[in-house]
Amino acid sequence: MNAITFELCAETLQACLAARKGGANRIELCSSLSEDGLTPSHALIRAAVEQSDLPIHVLLRPRGGGFVYSTGEFALICDDMKHASDLGASGFVVGVLHGDGTIDLERTNELVELASPLEVTFHRAFDLTPSLDASLEGIIAAGCRRVLTSGGEPDVVAGSVNLARLVTQAEDRIDIAVGGGLRLSNAPSVARSTNAKHFHGSMRRQVKPTAIPIRDNVLASQNHEYVVDPEDIQAMVAALSRG
Repeated sequence: MNAITFELCAETLQACLAARKGGANRIELCSSLSEDGLTPSHALIRAAVEQSDLPIHVLLRPRGGGFVYSTGEFALICDDMKHASDLGASGFVVGVLHGDGTIDLERTNELVELASPLEVTFHRAFDLTPSLDASLEGIIAAGCRRVLTSGGEPDVVAGSVNLARLVTQAEDRIDIAVGGGLRLSNAPSVARSTNAKHFHGSMRRQVKPTAIPIRDNVLASQNHEYVVDPEDIQAMVAALSRG
């Protein structure tokens, strides 16, 4: 079996506790996965740190949409980083681009310096850049410890060839965290084809919505409720290790 690292992308305390029970190595903590992740609340950060017993890497993304930030939005990212550090975060997940899609290396370097000695991961904004190879060298130079990527494609299966190339290019300078469409069904083949050792996924299952009585016979329901089963995490870790 190959030694792998699996990071659970979690947006709830339930998911964080499942990560611990299921054998995940680390948690990327966020909110609003329906928007591909936003900065989580300070209360959730504190609870995740105190109750999961796992390293918590906090996503810093103040809004949905693209990754070109105004001066005010970048200031929010920096302030949230300081607060999350005070709450016990072990690292941060960021992604800042220029208008032409290239990585904003000046701001990325600033965030790495602000986070030090904690780790910084560059997230899947990386997949939007015009040259994955050049972007990888840039974030290595900026001091990022890992990059989360699907190989510049919609999912890790389609991006497996690019991911394998990035793993080779990275050598031991940065971790390539494979994520985006990682499923139990494709995990072994993705692990084999990419030769990666670091993986990322949310492992969410949609459950029946909770019906909430409002008045008389009128019911309202939450359209989407998700949970994470620790057994699914255990199965994912085993599948990736077999790969």
